[in-house]
Amino acid sequence: IMRKKHYEDHFSPRVADLMSALTMIFLFISVTYMLQVNKQKEHIEVIAKDFKNTKQAIYKDLNKEFDEDLKKWNAYIDKDTLSITFREPDVFFDVGSSEINNNFKVILKDFFPRYIEMLYKNYKDEIEEIRIEGHTSSEWNKDDDDLQAYFKNMSLSQARSKSVLEYCMLLDSMENYRDFLIEKATANGLSYSHRIIENGKENYNKSRRVEFKIKTTAEAHIDQIIEAGGLNE
Repeated sequence: IMRKKHYEDHFSPRVADLMSALTMIFLFISVTYMLQVNKQKEHIEVIAKDFKNTKQAIYKDLNKEFDEDLKKWNAYIDKDTLSITFREPDVFFDVGSSEINNNFKVILKDFFPRYIEMLYKNYKDEIEEIRIEGHTSSEWNKDDDDLQAYFKNMSLSQARSKSVLEYCMLLDSMENYRDFLIEKATANGLSYSHRIIENGKENYNKSRRVEFKIKTTAEAHIDQIIEAGGLNE
């Protein structure tokens, strides 16, 4: 019995030392993790601030450049998305067609070179993507079901946004900016997935539109952090 007690007394200090060592290790890991989280949060805050400042500056410059033209184009600038929306695609395209009408060509020839020149001159390094989006309403042939109508509108909206991008990029005034546009500009057809709903009902006229959107590098970086789970803490 005395030998057993001697063994327990000899063993107890070792267990205590081991537990103390493990506690220190866990404490070190916890402190290191907290420091990394805080550093990451500070980094995210810097990116978010940069995104906010760039966004405000672009919005201000867009208004300065196009304020006198928006009304005659029946267009508007969205402060949150930095999108310029043209709201009369039935005037810009024939019904069911992706061919640009002369009226819209005149507007694009005036708008697009000024738009790109301003972005390139002031925000070349801050631009991640320039999106041209085609949107339709949910109206279509009554003989088609909802899914058929959606896919047909998808094809139409994609063809329209592609036509707009092609026309704009092939303007003579865009020759010096084509490498920039090849890198940044995209054409996107969204069918009626982003319909305009007012008072619980779709506004068909407002749903049919063409939008020019800007995505900044800071915004893209924030998206990457979110996808990687960096904002879960």
